Amino acid sequence: MSAPEIDIITKEVLPESELKDGQMKTVEFGEGKVLLSKIKGKIYATSAFCTHYGAPLEKGVISHDGRVVCPWHGACFNVCSGDIEDAPGLDSLWKFSATVNNGQIVVSANHQEVKSKVGRIVPKARTKGTGRKENETVVIVGGGSGGIHTVESLRMNDFQGDIVLISEETYAPIDRTKMSKGLVDNAEKLAWRKPEELKSDFGVDFHPGTSVTKVDFSSQSVTTSSGQTHKYDHLVLAPGAKPKKIPIDGADLDGVVTLRYVQDTQKITSAITKDSDIVLIGTSFISMEAAGAILKKGPKSVTLVGMDETPFEKILGKDIGNAVMENMKKQGIKFYMKAEIEKLAPSESNPSHVGSIHVKGQDPIPANFVIMGTGVAPATSFLEGVVSLEKDGGVKVDEYLRIEGQKNVYAIGDIAHYVQYPDKFPRRVEHWNVAGNHGREVAHNITHPDDQVAYTKVPIFWSSIGKGLRYLGTGAGFDDSYTDGNIDELKFATYQAKNGKITAVATMQRDPIVAKASELMRLDIMPSLDEIRNGKNILEIELIDKGGNKV
Repeated sequence: MSAPEIDIITKEVLPESELKDGQMKTVEFGEGKVLLSKIKGKIYATSAFCTHYGAPLEKGVISHDGRVVCPWHGACFNVCSGDIEDAPGLDSLWKFSATVNNGQIVVSANHQEVKSKVGRIVPKARTKGTGRKENETVVIVGGGSGGIHTVESLRMNDFQGDIVLISEETYAPIDRTKMSKGLVDNAEKLAWRKPEELKSDFGVDFHPGTSVTKVDFSSQSVTTSSGQTHKYDHLVLAPGAKPKKIPIDGADLDGVVTLRYVQDTQKITSAITKDSDIVLIGTSFISMEAAGAILKKGPKSVTLVGMDETPFEKILGKDIGNAVMENMKKQGIKFYMKAEIEKLAPSESNPSHVGSIHVKGQDPIPANFVIMGTGVAPATSFLEGVVSLEKDGGVKVDEYLRIEGQKNVYAIGDIAHYVQYPDKFPRRVEHWNVAGNHGREVAHNITHPDDQVAYTKVPIFWSSIGKGLRYLGTGAGFDDSYTDGNIDELKFATYQAKNGKITAVATMQRDPIVAKASELMRLDIMPSLDEIRNGKNILEIELIDKGGNKV
C-alpha cells in the first residue's frame, strides 16, 4: 500500500521589501494563513495562530531572536524553529519553507498543516538510543499544568528515559482554566492529551486516580495508594492545591461545592435550571469567572457574596475592582460585599440540602446551590515529616526550583515558594502559567545538567472577567499607579509601581501591552512609572538587553 500523497503548495506571497527585519506579517495561503517573520535578515514561515486558543500571532510581540509572545495569554514560540518556549500552550507551530525569488517571498507548505486548527507535537515519540538519559527515570507527582508541561518539555529536550506520571485525578491532564471560564464539564473535551497518547506518543507510565502515600528521599522512591513503589532518578513534585471551604454551619450540606475538579463542574452544570438561585461565596477570580459563565445558563438568579469591600482591590486597585463589579451588576449579577456570613441554612423541603445563606444585617439570601470560591491550600499533606513545609503548607525551593538539601528533587506550581524575578524574594503563586513554565524549566535542567537555568519568568495571568483581563505582576506590591485609557469602559492599561519601579501591568482591550511588558520585565529593561506617565510607549521599545544586545 503506497503512502498518502502529501499536498504541498508553493506560491509567491509577498514582496520581500514589504517585510522589515524584526517584523512579522500574516499572509493568505490557500484556505489558510501563514505567518512570515524576518529575523536577522532571514525569512521564516510558520503557522499564523497560537496553538493555545488560536490568537493571531501577528498581533503579539516579537524579539530580534525570533521569540514571539502571544497577545492573549503569554504563550511563547520561536519562529525560527516553530518550537514552543513558554506555557500555556503545549504544541509548537508548523514550520514551512520560505525562500526569495526575484524579490518575492515564496512559501512551500503542506496544505493540511496550513489549515490545521492544532499545532505540531514535538516530538511525536521517543526512540531509545538517540537522546539523553535513556537509563534514567523521572517521577512526576501531579497531573496538572506543571505535570503535563514537565512531560512535554522532557521529550522536547530529547529525554529518552522513563517518565512516571502519578495523578489523584481520574482523568488525563486537563485545561482546568476552561472550567471556571466556560463551565466545560467533560474531561475528554478538557484533556490536553488522551491517556493513550500519553502512553504511545510520549512513553508515559500514567497512573490516574492514584495518590502518593510515601516519599523516601534516601531510597529515591515514591509509594502510591495502589501499593506500587516507583524508583526515581529525578522527582518532580507538582501536586497542585486543594480547595478550602470556610468553616461555617451548613458548609457540608448537599448543594455546597468548591470548583477544582471536573466532577465539581458536572455538579454545577447539572444543578442549573431556570428556577435556580446560585450563590457564590468569595470574589476570587474563579468565583467571578464562574458567576459570568453561570449567568449565561439562564438561572433565576446569580449572587456573589464577598468579604472585601471591592473585588481584587489588593491586586488591581479599587477603581478596576469597582468597574468590573459594576459591569457584572449590569449583566444581572447581584453583589453583597463586606459580608459577614453567619451560616448556610437547609432547605425547608429538604433538610439535607442548602436552601439559603444568612449574612449579618441582611434578609436570608435564597440559595439552592452554593459555590465556595474561598481559596486553596497546597496539596502537600503527603510531604509532612518528609520536608520542612512553610506556614501555608508550601515548599521552599532555590532559583532552580530544587528542594535544598535533596538530590534531584524539584517542587513546582502551586506548592513552590520560589525566587521571584527580578527582586529575588520568595513567593508562592497560584497561576496556571507559572506551574506550566516551572515544569518546562525543570525539564530543561534535568536534561541539561551542565547548563542549569534559573527561573526568571514574571507571572502572566488572564481572566474572562470584564472585557478580558491580562495581568503581569512580580508580587512586589505597589505604592503608585498610572492608567492610560478608561477604566469605566473597561478599556485601559494600568501600570503599578513601587518606589517608581513598575511591578505590575493590568489591561483590558489593550493587547499586546502585557505581552510586551512581560519581555521588558524579563530583560529588566522596563521603563519607570514616571517615563510611562510622561508618554513613553512601551510598544515602541526595542527588545535590547542591558548589554546592548538585541534579543
